[in-house]
Amino acid sequence: MLVVTRFRGDVGDLALGEQLAEALQVLSTQRGYVRGVVGRNVDDPTLWVLQTEWVGPGAYRRALSSYDVKMRAWSLLGQAIDEPSAYEVVRPGEELNRSEPRQNG
Repeated sequence: MLVVTRFRGDVGDLALGEQLAEALQVLSTQRGYVRGVVGRNVDDPTLWVLQTEWVGPGAYRRALSSYDVKMRAWSLLGQAIDEPSAYEVVRPGEELNRSEPRQNG
């Protein structure tokens, strides 16, 4: 599972990058974490991304519930741009989940 979480900061605000690096570090210690990176948009330096890969949605959800993540990254993750962020990885020949949006309510 691929998680793409975007953030918007101030121009020249490298502190956001440092906070994202710390969030990545604490996430990387969680069971089910595969890999991740922090990036900044080349055309809009106020736009940042935290991209992580997990063995599955359960591992990601458990990681978000861990004490260390709640203490060191939760407040930052709560500032993410409000948009869907979890994606299944598409590989040739593998069946995808059913293609229908989840309903709130």
